[in-house]
Amino acid sequence: MKNYLCTIVCLFLFVHLVTAQKKNTDYRLHIKKTNHPVKIDGIGDDRAWQDAEVATDFFRVLPMDDGLATEQSAIKMTYDDKNLYLLATFYNATEANYFVESLRRDFSFGRNDNFLLFLDPFNNQTTGFSFGSNAFGAQWDGTMFDGSRIDLNWDSKWISEVTRDDDKWVFEMAVPFKSIRYEAGVTEWGINFSRLDLKSSEKSSWTPIPRQFPTAALAYTGTLVWDAPPPAPGTNFSIIPYVLGEVNRDLEANEDTKTIGKIGGDIKFSLTSSLNLDLTVNPDFSQVEVDRQITNLDRFELFFPERRQFFLENGDLFANFGYETIRPFFSRRIGLGVPIQAGARVSGNLNEKWRMGLMDMQTAAVDETGLPSQNFGVLSLQRKVFGRSNIGLMVVNKQSINYPSENDSINAQYAKYNRNLGMEYNLASSNNIWNGKVFILKSLAPDEIGRGIAQGAHLEYSSRKWNWRLQQEWVSNDYTAEVGFVPRRNYVNFTGKLGHLFFPKTGPIVSHGPELNVTWFFNEAFRETDHLAYMLYRFDFRNRSNAFFFLSDDYVELLDPFDPTRLGIAELATGTKHQWNAFGWEYQSKPQSLFTYSLGGRVGGYYQDGNRTSLTTELGYRFQPYVSLSANLNYNHIDLPAPWNTNEFWLIGAEADITFTNKIFFANLVQYNEQTGNMNLNSRFQWRYSPASDLFLVYTNNYFVTPFETRNWGLTLKFTYWLNN
Repeated sequence: MKNYLCTIVCLFLFVHLVTAQKKNTDYRLHIKKTNHPVKIDGIGDDRAWQDAEVATDFFRVLPMDDGLATEQSAIKMTYDDKNLYLLATFYNATEANYFVESLRRDFSFGRNDNFLLFLDPFNNQTTGFSFGSNAFGAQWDGTMFDGSRIDLNWDSKWISEVTRDDDKWVFEMAVPFKSIRYEAGVTEWGINFSRLDLKSSEKSSWTPIPRQFPTAALAYTGTLVWDAPPPAPGTNFSIIPYVLGEVNRDLEANEDTKTIGKIGGDIKFSLTSSLNLDLTVNPDFSQVEVDRQITNLDRFELFFPERRQFFLENGDLFANFGYETIRPFFSRRIGLGVPIQAGARVSGNLNEKWRMGLMDMQTAAVDETGLPSQNFGVLSLQRKVFGRSNIGLMVVNKQSINYPSENDSINAQYAKYNRNLGMEYNLASSNNIWNGKVFILKSLAPDEIGRGIAQGAHLEYSSRKWNWRLQQEWVSNDYTAEVGFVPRRNYVNFTGKLGHLFFPKTGPIVSHGPELNVTWFFNEAFRETDHLAYMLYRFDFRNRSNAFFFLSDDYVELLDPFDPTRLGIAELATGTKHQWNAFGWEYQSKPQSLFTYSLGGRVGGYYQDGNRTSLTTELGYRFQPYVSLSANLNYNHIDLPAPWNTNEFWLIGAEADITFTNKIFFANLVQYNEQTGNMNLNSRFQWRYSPASDLFLVYTNNYFVTPFETRNWGLTLKFTYWLNN
């Protein structure tokens, strides 16, 4: 393992020697202050736009990065003392209708004609902000992290309008300087613009970007050059109170109907132009979108993403340490069935090199279970090194308050504390072709069993034709992360991937090629316990549909008893060994059609020399731009020897998303899960009557499937308002 880590470190140093400078530095857009008013109407005939410099001559990124875009675009920007303004005009060389999914905020990128702005105010090529719209005016905003990823759960105050005709569509927006974070006195920001035009199946960018990377890649931004430093935002102070009324009943627990009233809210305070303090008192997250159910045939805990607004701004500082299955901090552990009393976060950029995240949350005690009140503290520091890489440090502390020191049953059930210390190095080359990570974590607990180590490293190479990745992980048996997500312990893992693409010059296929993936799991004595190897062949079509097929080989030695159906029938014994092969496929239709679909599945072996067939379908139809209908169907047929015999179960989800305007939304989701015997309904009405201010009406109901009767239901009315100075 030491030799492996030394090799990784040497490769990281080599990458820095051969890639050192930001690309696209010659693409510069000058922005000048205006003294004229700007009316946000999607027309763009104000005097302020006449003297603004124009960014044009966009480059094609998809289907091939081989020259200027067919569908041309023109961008202008200006500003005044309060707002940053943008005017974008998108010309139509191809005659066809516009394609949009709905007026839903934070729309699905690949299913809409759209425009996106990417801002890198700190020029670190890893973090920033994204704003945009589809062709019918649905807004998009999010925070950027990891160089190209966007968290769309973040919302901010800004306004925009869109107009359309046969020849073009026009997007105009105003973003208050108070709605974003930036370093005072800096006159150059990283910036790029992206357009997706579905009628021509063309994605384009103001700066040239290799097709293997998203247009959100901050490594390929140009430069926004200010005629003077943007206005210092001064003290930015916001209060976001809420008032809530709720009626609910838990019939499963045989409880009476309850009526609840709550008040609380958040406070946002800018400590500097780039560092923000967030406070929350008695928070409520009843309006948050419900989790999508999935069929669970996995031996380990499943991951569901964080959706609560308070945890999201600069969320990568807290949530991205380690790997997806080795997280020392996972915010959904806080407030899981326990009321949060209050919390505070300080997050953002200390300067050009340093970022910081500091969080403290306090939960209440639960008398029924004996759970003491608990405090959750997190510190995350990040230091930029070289061009786009960084070194990170994290400390996580979970501490029980008013702990009953002489109560042995409580002591055994709820540890007095659990702590994690971690350090990592994130590699990102200037051209984005090389990426990697090395990290180590140490857990601390009252007992020896909780004082362990987790460690991981990987290096990845991505060119137009070749993609490979090498990864290694180690989680000791005594490593614990009670505020993290680490579903598996006591293993060493080695993973490899190698893929290649071919590019036909003509025909319906834009690229195709094989991809080999292998992963081995060993225990800490280096005895193999699992492996998975599969060969995949993918096809990407010029109309943006895609398909792949795979063959796989699985081997599992069970480390704990496991029911392969998860229906509670019986369990396979620890130490039993299982091997099987499978064939699978998936096809996704082109997004331009009003009716869209995907078809997937796998057939092959399963545990105990059994067989499993799994079929998955997603169907969608839209009455654009107001109604989007979708359905998800998953069917599993499992044949095993007695006592399991033959079992089959469905997971069905149906959704109706009605967007009356780009400010009034009505979403309805019904899910039927035969495996868990549950059916649930969630209806959510949202009226954004003012920027970042909402009225929610949410109805939820959970049912037993057999017999079909209500388990619990609730109706919530919530009012929020964003007040700022």
